[in-house]
Amino acid sequence: MKHVICIPDGCADLPVPELDGYTPLEVAHTPVLDALAARATVGRAAVIPEGMSPGSDVGNMSILGFDPAQFHTGRAPIEVAALGVTLRPDQTAFRCNLVRVVDGVMVDYAGANPTNEEGAAVIAGLQEALAGAHEGLEFLAGVGFRNALIAPEAWLDADCTPPHDLSGAPIVNPSGPAGGALTDLMESSKEVLAGFELEANQIWLWGQGFQPQIPSFRDTHGVEAGLVTAVDLVRGIGVLSGMKICDIPGATGWYDTDYEGKRDVALAELKAGLDLFVIHVEATDEAGHAGDVAEKVEALENWDRRILADLLTGLDDLGPWRLLMLPDHATPLTTRTHTPDPVPYLLADSEVDGPGGTFTEAGVADREPIPGHHLVSRLLAS
Repeated sequence: MKHVICIPDGCADLPVPELDGYTPLEVAHTPVLDALAARATVGRAAVIPEGMSPGSDVGNMSILGFDPAQFHTGRAPIEVAALGVTLRPDQTAFRCNLVRVVDGVMVDYAGANPTNEEGAAVIAGLQEALAGAHEGLEFLAGVGFRNALIAPEAWLDADCTPPHDLSGAPIVNPSGPAGGALTDLMESSKEVLAGFELEANQIWLWGQGFQPQIPSFRDTHGVEAGLVTAVDLVRGIGVLSGMKICDIPGATGWYDTDYEGKRDVALAELKAGLDLFVIHVEATDEAGHAGDVAEKVEALENWDRRILADLLTGLDDLGPWRLLMLPDHATPLTTRTHTPDPVPYLLADSEVDGPGGTFTEAGVADREPIPGHHLVSRLLAS
């Protein structure tokens, strides 16, 4: 039996005025997904435990079967693990976005999405210009606008707002005992970024924490697993839990990501012997943050046409299979930020039909939510 987990990041939504009060999941042309749902089990998953921040770190940890209430310590420490960095007990890590702020307003939390090479050049400039001013600082290049900063343990004590929560709104600088040092560093970064021909004009620090101790995926779930993603926090959960990380050149974390490449590497790794493979695509989440209705609908249609259609055919060729599909949280187009609401899930078995339904918010609205971290056990149940 082969197993696949499909994560269309942030795809769940609220009714959208531009879509006549429907959601992207309801209006997207997804014939393969619709047919799959019609013979699957559908329901609602509480991927964000009560009282926890509705971040992709929490939601994806939940989807991969690890209770965030037990294992989550912060977003950035997971991301630096993806970069091959192990934090010492006297260190913390921050997410370091390249952003655009104009007249005190967060114009673009993604800094117009610079390339990996552009982002790495900026991070090198920040390291040279600013790291020496404070003992223990190290800037780390990630993917595009998503980068990291290692800092002394004392910098952990600050209240930081994720930049995507401030889209189009006045900025809220870090507060708390370490808030001043973080704000000063963010302000100092403006001079460095002024030397680059980019839309991004400063850094934004957030998501700090200590590195978590996540148990082995194999020991926890009893199978060998791999994943493909362009997002360091998802990659980091895989690294920390001993999953096989598969890289493809076209994985961008943006609308233009290589859907077919992710599908093909999943099938290749399952054929080569892995028992379970995770396909993560960020595009729906980015469209939600941007308030871009058309891009969010198109990203869902890309899932259907460019991943699911041939993925299911390829899985049939490998033998019996099960597939779990759900987002890590909702990213409504109307609010442009994450919400903690339960999300739709779909669980399909190639050999046993479920009661059927629709993979939409309205289609599962009457279902009692189950904890998100319980779904992997249901996927793998004999």
